[in-house]
Amino acid sequence: MKVSSLLSATLLAATFLASCSHTNKNVRASIMADNVPILSLKPTNQVAVVSVVNQTSTEQRISGLSLSLKATHNLSDFTSLDIMQEGRTLSSARLDLQGIEATIDCSLHITLTDTLRLEVCLQLADTIELLNKISISALQVSTTEGTATADCSQLPQLRVGIALRQHGQDGVHTTRIPGLTVTPRGTLIAMYDARRNQRDDLQGDIDICYNRSTDGGRTWSPMMTAIDMGEWGGLPQKYNGVSDGSVTCDTTTGKLYICGVWMHGIMDPTTGKWVEGLTEESTAWNHQWREHGSQPGYDVRQSSQFLMVESSDDGLTWSEPRNLTRDVKPEPWWLMAPAPGAGITLADGTLVIPAEGRDETGLQVTTIVYSRDHGNTWKAGNVATTNSNENMVIQRADGSLMLNARERSNRGKTEGNGRAIAVSSDLGATWTEHATSRSALIEPACQASLIKHQGIVYFFNPNHTHKRVSHTLKVSRDDGNTWPQDYWIEFDANQGAGYSCMAVWSDELCILYEGSGADLVFQKIKLSEIVTDK
Repeated sequence: MKVSSLLSATLLAATFLASCSHTNKNVRASIMADNVPILSLKPTNQVAVVSVVNQTSTEQRISGLSLSLKATHNLSDFTSLDIMQEGRTLSSARLDLQGIEATIDCSLHITLTDTLRLEVCLQLADTIELLNKISISALQVSTTEGTATADCSQLPQLRVGIALRQHGQDGVHTTRIPGLTVTPRGTLIAMYDARRNQRDDLQGDIDICYNRSTDGGRTWSPMMTAIDMGEWGGLPQKYNGVSDGSVTCDTTTGKLYICGVWMHGIMDPTTGKWVEGLTEESTAWNHQWREHGSQPGYDVRQSSQFLMVESSDDGLTWSEPRNLTRDVKPEPWWLMAPAPGAGITLADGTLVIPAEGRDETGLQVTTIVYSRDHGNTWKAGNVATTNSNENMVIQRADGSLMLNARERSNRGKTEGNGRAIAVSSDLGATWTEHATSRSALIEPACQASLIKHQGIVYFFNPNHTHKRVSHTLKVSRDDGNTWPQDYWIEFDANQGAGYSCMAVWSDELCILYEGSGADLVFQKIKLSEIVTDK
């Protein structure tokens, strides 16, 4: 490969998806790129697909491909470029690029009979400029019929990010359920389920784990563990799982709290009775949201438990688990659990953690748990929304709380689709359905994230009615009353598990989500890029 580099101030505008083509003599070249992030810590990233079509009956040869790249910050983040076909590398080179614009010439020796499909793949350095974006500005394919040029003017600018958690990493089968917060010292805590042996929800060998970053997300610590119930009660780890974590920072004291729902053993799906005699070889399975997976009462053999751990040293170490089940769960309820994501500190110092449960009939409901004494004691609010779960909460300008929840009936619904939204002015004692409830924010029945910073509300979820695709950031400048489409920014067009959590670090919005390129993707964007008047 031959690489030429030129410093340039001309950048391409971002778009969402492009497919473009141009015919030169008897060969036509086209290029297509999905709007997906390019991730560091990942072996490779497919950034575009090139199609070359021979429009004659005469066999021809492709001798090379020329690709021009433009970046918003620098191209030095990119370490290699591969041209591949069906998983086979046809051309590969290490890159040593400077500036923000470069042209890369790739030598190829390919017979072209009809249609050829080539993948353009890039690899990033481990440590990158997280605000960088890249676009393909020109593409030429050299053939025996001359040069075929693809019009690239509508291709998207692709944001970079970090593949923070990948399938099989650290011996963990699947990482899911992100939580994210920033401490007063500027430390980022990225929390998640470490599902060690399977992708499925509880019950299983699942621990609440996390990574720390002290430099705004550029580098991260190895995986650390916050909650692991081990072989408690003499049962194997696969029958002592902890899942669906929520992380909260007390911005007054700096103390951190991580909550999770713990299952000890399993309840029989039919009778709701605790199953005796479980061993490592047992195959019995159930979970807290399914049938009779959790039941009324407080005992570990009756109901799933609401656990909390604390850290006073910026997330370096954690306390032993504290069981809050009797403090926050009404005894007749089948379940009380933290809602996955993050909690908040109110203006008066009250800590609020979104919560979810199953009421005395087994129906899924949302609420909050809160502490007015910096985590010493905890209480629960009343039901905010029904047939819903996985909520997050903000405090509005008038001091009220706005709860935004996954609406279970939205699964596959195209008409009348929307998140369940409720407001409380008395710390969850009473709730009123908001005017935008079940209408303004569509979803495929999936967890979403919601935060507020300096008067602006940010919302992130799969922006689709039935697929977890188009992971999109939306903004409200009027406390959640409207979400103008002018401010929508898509981060990942393709399929992911869809859960997310956001936090603000300095003047940047950080997003941790289950995207298409990794179990957990970490990305950043300048607040000024989001809220600049359009």
